[in-house]
Order: sequence, then structure tokens, then C-alpha cells
Amino acid sequence: MNQSLPSVAIAERLAERIAAVDPARLPAPMRAKCEDLAVDVVGLCLTARRLDYVKSMLAACDDDGSCTAIGHARALSAAGAALVNGTAAHGEDFDDTFEGGPVHAGAVIVPAVLAACERHRPDGAAALAGIAVGIETMCRLGLVTPKLVHKAGFHPTAVFGAVAAAAGVAAALGLDRRGIVNALGIAGSMASGIIEYLAEGAWTKRMHAGWAAQSGLRAALLAKHGFVGPRTVFEGTHGLFHGFAHTAKGNYDALIADFGERWLSKALAFKPYPCGTMTHPYIDCARRLSARRIDSDAIRELICEVGEGTVHRLWEPLADKQRPSNGYGGKFSTPYCIAAAFVRGNVGLGDFTDMAVKDPAVLAVAAKVRYVVDPDNPYPAEFTGHIRAVMRDGSVIEERQPHLRGGAHEPLTRDDIEAKFILNARHGGWPEARIAPALTRAKTLYDGALDLTELRE
Repeated sequence: MNQSLPSVAIAERLAERIAAVDPARLPAPMRAKCEDLAVDVVGLCLTARRLDYVKSMLAACDDDGSCTAIGHARALSAAGAALVNGTAAHGEDFDDTFEGGPVHAGAVIVPAVLAACERHRPDGAAALAGIAVGIETMCRLGLVTPKLVHKAGFHPTAVFGAVAAAAGVAAALGLDRRGIVNALGIAGSMASGIIEYLAEGAWTKRMHAGWAAQSGLRAALLAKHGFVGPRTVFEGTHGLFHGFAHTAKGNYDALIADFGERWLSKALAFKPYPCGTMTHPYIDCARRLSARRIDSDAIRELICEVGEGTVHRLWEPLADKQRPSNGYGGKFSTPYCIAAAFVRGNVGLGDFTDMAVKDPAVLAVAAKVRYVVDPDNPYPAEFTGHIRAVMRDGSVIEERQPHLRGGAHEPLTRDDIEAKFILNARHGGWPEARIAPALTRAKTLYDGALDLTELRE
């Protein structure tokens, strides 16, 4: 062995903890979180099932099989189902978020593990174990080098998703420690995802979750059949963090310490708005301003205090963010989201069409939105919002949102998540008579044998 390599690698320590996870001993809050994730992800797949990017992805899959593409009649291979379902679940940017990362875990892990189990081990308890392990791994990976992956131009959901999906699928399929280490190592070479979609609202971010899901699934299957990956995938000189965060130095204790004993992912946030998570507190502020019945013509400017780490994705170039080129681009524009919430009183799925983002009344308000960097902003540990409305008469009206609604401080209830499921199913044209049965199936996926046929068209 090379003397410069560790005798026990980070992946080996993580694999030991993953292998010890017992779904029967999962804490009740964590099981509830996994149940909520299943409901949320299935609903998101249903809402996107007829949209152009999902149709394109489905048409590009030439590998029919036995696994469920949620909301569709056609069955695919396990990898194909993970790809399509992950793309659909993340495509409207309405999926869960881990504030500390930030990463979107459910849209990667749930499709990967469900596809793997449907094909290879159709057991609800195995799926529960895999999903719990996968989302916990993904959330913790985001804490090793906070902000650096985004700063380097990569999408953490895509990069960490491939590795976390490998962990989740490996756990679900019962791989031993050596197999888990190999799965993690193999997935490191499958990780990818640049954030250049921001330039013109291109579709590539939508596929990042699906690509990571199918990559992690393939990595775990390769490991199951003896393929060898690098032990030092995380901390190595040419490892994952060196490649995507430009440093091999990180807080690896955040990844492995008390894994399986303390579940950070039980604090996953569910979104009330279908757009970039960091815009949500600003939307809340804008809605409160709207409720004051303020005349938009009386506003001179809307100045927002922001975290430095959000500027390059959600604020710049400011002129472009004030006038998004298409509906998808509007999801990653804080000026547009603020203006839409102020003018319309709320933000929903219909506010991110190509027509909606051209609304002159909204654009007139968006043109007044500015930002200043707050050096004390707690991002990414906390997502906060602030708007200072400076009026033409010199008066100032200020609103602050101290935390992310739907997150740890103000979580959505199970009723909220089920209501969101129904909204999404209807938006996706799922037959009304089939909504309740689909919801019941999503809520009980981990009970007994895994059966997804109720979720096919």
C-alpha cells in the first residue's frame, strides 16, 4: 500500500456506519421524514409527467424494462426509471432542501432506491433503509466544504447525489462494507453537473437529480458484482472534494461522526413555492408587503440584504435577473420572485411559464429590486429574507423573514404535504378518481412488499 494513503479511509469509516443501519430501529421522526419524502416525490413526478422536458427524457430512454416511470404507462429499466423519475421530481424546483448544504436529496435518493428495489429487492423495509441512508449521506456531504462546490461552478445536488444514491442503493440491496466502499468510490467517477444552466434558463439542472440517481444505482450494482472503486474517493489527492470543491481539506467529521445515531436529514425542508429555495424567505417578505396594499408606483426601490453565497446564482447579472429570459430562469431570479409575489400575492406553478415572466406589471417591480451583501448573513446554515421598500416620499417599509418556512423552524405538517401532493397530481392531469389511491400508495410504500403499479398511467 502507498504509505501516503490512510490505513482506514473516510469511505471505509462511512461504510461501517451505513452497514449498521437497521430500518426496524429507525427513529420515528426519521421514518416520518422518509414517508413524507415518498409522498412529496411521487406528487412531483405526477405534476411534471406531461411537461416537455419529461417527455424528452422519456423518449430518449431506449431501455424498456419492469420498473415504474411514475405517471406513465411505459416501464423502463431500473436506471431508466431512476433517470426519468429523478428528472421529473426535481424539474419544477418544488422538491425538498437541506439548508446546511444546500442539496435536494429526495429527488435523487427516492427515485434511485425505489427503482433498485423494484427491480432487485421489492421490499418496503429495504427501500426505507436505503432512502434513510441515502438522504443522510447526501445532507452530510454538503457540510464537508460548505459553499465551495457551488463557488467552483458545480451543482451540489448533482455531485453529491451520485455518491449518496450509491450509498442508498447499496444499503437497500444489502451490500457488505467492502461493497459499499466500492460503490462510493465508483460513484465518485460518475458525479457531474455544472451550473451554466443559469445563463439562459437551460434544462440541464432539471436532469441533474435523475442523472445522479441512475449513476448511483449503476455504481452500486457494479460494486455488487465485484467492480472496484478507490477507497480514498473523498479525501484523496484526486478525490471528489479536490475535483469539485478544489480542496481535499474538509470537515469529514460532519460526514461520518454519529452517522446513524443522529439523523440530520430529519430537518429536511419541504418547499411551499416551486422555485429556488433561497428565494423563499424573500417571497414571504414580498407577500407581506403585498398584503399592505402598497401602490407599486409609490415604490422607488426594493433593497434586499443577502448572503454573499447566493449572489452568483440568484442575483447576478442583475439586469438579466430582473428580466428572466424564460419561465425556468424565473425560478432562479430573486428579483422576479419578489416582484411576482408582490404583484400577484403568491407564487405557484403558474408563475413560472414563459408568458408569466413577461408580465409588464411584474417586470416593472422587478426592475426596482436591488441587493446589498450582508456579511453577517448566516447562509447556508440558515436561509433568511429581507426587503427594505424605499418609497418615493422618503418613507421606508421593511420586512424580514428569519427562517425558511417548511424547514426546521416552521415545518410543513403531514396535512400540508398531502395537500401539496393533491395540488401536484391535479396540475399534472392525474385522473381525479386515482389521486386518493396514489396518495395512499405513496404513504405506505415501506409497508410489506414494494409495489409501484398503482403509480403507473
